[in-house]
Amino acid sequence: MSSLLEEIKKELTFNVKHPDFKAGDTITVHYKIKEGDKERVQNFTGVVIQIKNENATRTFTVRKISHGVGVERIFPYNSPFIEKIDIVKRGKVRRARIYYIRNLSGKSARIKEKLSFGKSSKEAAEVAAQ
Repeated sequence: MSSLLEEIKKELTFNVKHPDFKAGDTITVHYKIKEGDKERVQNFTGVVIQIKNENATRTFTVRKISHGVGVERIFPYNSPFIEKIDIVKRGKVRRARIYYIRNLSGKSARIKEKLSFGKSSKEAAEVAAQ
């Protein structure tokens, strides 16, 4: 039974190479969307709230504020529709799941940026992406 589950997980897992990110990081997910016979790429930029599970069933939740309304989207990590993930900035948080950010608004909802030693945030994001 367990070998059957392992085989299914191997089939579902694609060889995707996304940068390492964690809760509190601000990322941009480039997601392919099919509309009829057309296909386009839509960007979703927001803060990672949580990362769930491991391997084949791994998902992550991204939250953004759009026109004053909070929007959350759950992405499967191994989805073939994710074209790429860019890290905009690294966040400094103490928890793995930052649900408390849902209740915050305005300046209190900001997350401090994690400072890297002697590098700017863009350089640190580029190093992390590689």
